[in-house]
Amino acid sequence: MAREPLFDGHGRRISDLRVSVTDRCNFRCQYCMPADGLPWLERAEVLTFEEIHRLASVMAPMGVTDLRLTGGEPLVRRGFPKLVEMLAAVPGIEDLSLTTNAYLLERDADALVEAGITRVNVSIDSLQKDRFFQLTRRDSLPQVLRGLEAIARHERVWPIKVNAVALRGFTEEEAIPFADFARSTSFQVRFIEFMPLDGDHSWSRDQVLTGEELRAIIHSVHPLEEAPREPHATARVFRFADGQGEIGFINPVSEPFCADCNRIRLTADGKLRTCLFSLHETDLRAPLRDGASDEELESVIRDAVWRKELKHRVGEPGFRQPARTMSAIGG
Repeated sequence: MAREPLFDGHGRRISDLRVSVTDRCNFRCQYCMPADGLPWLERAEVLTFEEIHRLASVMAPMGVTDLRLTGGEPLVRRGFPKLVEMLAAVPGIEDLSLTTNAYLLERDADALVEAGITRVNVSIDSLQKDRFFQLTRRDSLPQVLRGLEAIARHERVWPIKVNAVALRGFTEEEAIPFADFARSTSFQVRFIEFMPLDGDHSWSRDQVLTGEELRAIIHSVHPLEEAPREPHATARVFRFADGQGEIGFINPVSEPFCADCNRIRLTADGKLRTCLFSLHETDLRAPLRDGASDEELESVIRDAVWRKELKHRVGEPGFRQPARTMSAIGG
């Protein structure tokens, strides 16, 4: 049964939910967490599949149509394809997507597609084995690329997006190889500006390699033409002028896209976050486990979403980095 649409206090209609299914990850990417990792949540703190399904079932009638499963690394969650199957059956969910580092994707690709995944984003920060190891602290590029190939066999999840975090002093050398990769395959490569969500809390603006700078590097070799922006899109997408593929740039630091943001996030331990950089969260796990009705959960969600931030304020005076890192919030 449909409910009233979900709006925030700035008039933005909310239709996109990012769900972190675990805070655990099998990589140790420099822009995300320290080399020795972070303290993990206890199993009892993490939402069960049934609890995630219930919250999705409450939000879908409120107009949440897009659901992205993230982590940590979601494929380390035991039985993860079963959760995909459960969520794919929720009436109103039209787009069920996954963000993964692809280390376990070769194992799970077939099961995920059969369960109902409709789109996949794969994080790869370098196409060179030694540089991949330098950034992720894992010697895993061949296995990641095999996972990418495994999911690419399923045309129903095309176009598959390959995401690379852009770091000054590192990604300049990756720009042309990734552009050539996008031009020679069916993948859309997207560069994401480095954000202040690192485990070491050492982010600074001068570490950010902007989308504009990367576009200039690529355009000098492969001329680009900008495609129209879709509503709520996070990426500015450019076509190669000769028609051989696309490349995207997600620029939350240099070109914020907060004005028409339609996204909210659910952490692995059941906290609702209305912005990636929220300093405050709303606990949904406690009312869930205390026996709240769907109507009571809906009221808590609406109140939280109404208070959604106007913008993230990264780079503005007084900005405070959230205590949680990206792996604990959900990508």
